[in-house]
Amino acid sequence: MAGSPVVLGIESSCDETGAGLVRDGVLLGQAVASSMDEHARFGGVVPEIAARAHVHAMAPVVREALDRAGLTLADVGAVAVTAGPGLSGALQVGVAAAKSYAFSLGVPLYGVHHLAGHVAAATLDGGPLPNPCVVLIVSGGHTSLLLVRDLARDPILHLGDTLDDAAGECFDKVARILNLPYPGGPAIDRAARDGDPKAVRLPRPLSGPNDPPYAFSFSGLKTAAARWVEAQRAAGSEPHVPDAAASLQEAIADTLTRKAVRACVDHGIDTLVVVGGVAANSRIRALTEQRCAAAGITLRVPALRLCTDNGAMIAAIGDLLVRSGAEPSPMDLSIDPSAPLEYAALSPLAPVRAA
Repeated sequence: MAGSPVVLGIESSCDETGAGLVRDGVLLGQAVASSMDEHARFGGVVPEIAARAHVHAMAPVVREALDRAGLTLADVGAVAVTAGPGLSGALQVGVAAAKSYAFSLGVPLYGVHHLAGHVAAATLDGGPLPNPCVVLIVSGGHTSLLLVRDLARDPILHLGDTLDDAAGECFDKVARILNLPYPGGPAIDRAARDGDPKAVRLPRPLSGPNDPPYAFSFSGLKTAAARWVEAQRAAGSEPHVPDAAASLQEAIADTLTRKAVRACVDHGIDTLVVVGGVAANSRIRALTEQRCAAAGITLRVPALRLCTDNGAMIAAIGDLLVRSGAEPSPMDLSIDPSAPLEYAALSPLAPVRAA
């Protein structure tokens, strides 16, 4: 195919097996298989189950993405894959598959950072991101405020990160206390629709004048919610779940949006990008939109289908790297389960074994 190559993106960092195809910033097709139902009875992701599910789902998901795009493997001109962070066994499956596709097709391989993929997902809806922009990443394991310039070329500056629990972890843990199903984020969102967000007084973490302005901490909020539930039960009554859910959701949304808008204002940046699985939360989306409009800030949030883990976002960051002229990863690309977010490209080498 003439022009930029079609990039096949592969995602397997947790419990979704994703494949996507992107060319010149346009999503051609994608498919996702989730093993979430298999983990639900354990109240969280079981790494061994996730890795086994990726093995079974990988080839069918890639075929489905190709079919939806009306392409064949022969049309693929580059392969991008999540090399970290994530579950070690799950990452190994994706990287092994990506190496196989790239080697057999004779095309370059790009190891990428999972969180950079989430940022790139926003380009599939509204085109290139402005340089610079502030990015709020909210997911099950990560909550960060970033200053992003050229995503494919420049280092990513961390304005603030979570000091303990991420927002998604807080949702999951409180949902379990309230006897709501896993995953907790969507369950809290559904329950909150019938609740009063002012019913339970919950703290806004790190919101004092002497606190770090862009850092997050949700462990104390989780504890405060748990103590309220315990007090209700100790008094002989079950907590009103919708009120508890709405109050928790409001505390998280209020904290996230205030800090994100403040970061934009303080740095003179007029675009905020909100990405990650928790960006699918209805209250976070609504409150961010409201506060950005009041501050004259343009808001970019991917479509719901692109917020949770998927292969399209990995193909998107791979496409940006290809078009920027970035060097491909070596074929002995390894995984980095705890990789820090510094650049979009992530190309750790496999360790050299002693003779």
